[in-house]
Amino acid sequence: MIEIGRSARDCALFCSDMHLGDHDPATAALFLERLAVHAREATHLFLLGDLFEAWVGDDQPDEAAAALVERLARLSAAGTRVLVMRGNRDFLLDVPFPPDAARRPDASFGARTGATLLEDPCTLRMFGAAVLLAHGDALCTDDQPYQRARAEVRSARWQAGFLRRPLAERLRIAHELRAESRRSQAARTMMGDADPGDVNPHAVDAALRAAGAHTMIHGHTHRPACHRWQLDGAPACRWVLPDWHAGDPCRGGFLRVDAAGWSRIGSWESA
Repeated sequence: MIEIGRSARDCALFCSDMHLGDHDPATAALFLERLAVHAREATHLFLLGDLFEAWVGDDQPDEAAAALVERLARLSAAGTRVLVMRGNRDFLLDVPFPPDAARRPDASFGARTGATLLEDPCTLRMFGAAVLLAHGDALCTDDQPYQRARAEVRSARWQAGFLRRPLAERLRIAHELRAESRRSQAARTMMGDADPGDVNPHAVDAALRAAGAHTMIHGHTHRPACHRWQLDGAPACRWVLPDWHAGDPCRGGFLRVDAAGWSRIGSWESA
């Protein structure tokens, strides 16, 4: 288990949902600029999914991906431990290509960045307390069609079949899938039913009990907040990380945890 707090100088920085890609260079520039400032003191950097708008394999060619890979590699080389969790948009991060794939990358995402890939969910120990980390989409259990699709695309068979395809075909499929997802989310908003896009409280409680934790950090929902309640007679806390967008208003921020406590950095406004 990862343990943070053995040293008084330990400092963990958490973020998620940057959605980086060449479609939005302003947001990529914003995130990289803020990362350069706030990761200086971090001993551990956690990126909890949806780093990219889409990820079709570790041979993805866009400039935003290359810029983030280079920045993470520099942080790793300087001694920061970089830990990455896959999200619903980039679940193919660091997934090996099958031997008969049309094209295979020279090196994996993890090898190029020096990052450790985390399971979703995973538990760490932070300043003496167990903390559960998740991307967050698996907790949105009210959306059963999404959960079925999630299970399919996370299967080894589906991923191997997808990664066998040529890069151009994978990019086209990813574009079509994201367009369909946007249409679905828009339809929910128009119908006044956005609940399937948020976590289910019972799923949250069950995940915390299974982990033996009372604190959770996740992203995905773009509803940044700190929720507090009682779980089995003890205080519980759920931190929801913000998404990133270089618009008006600007969104995006980090959660910082060190010996002095927990603090928000940046803009924690909802999308």
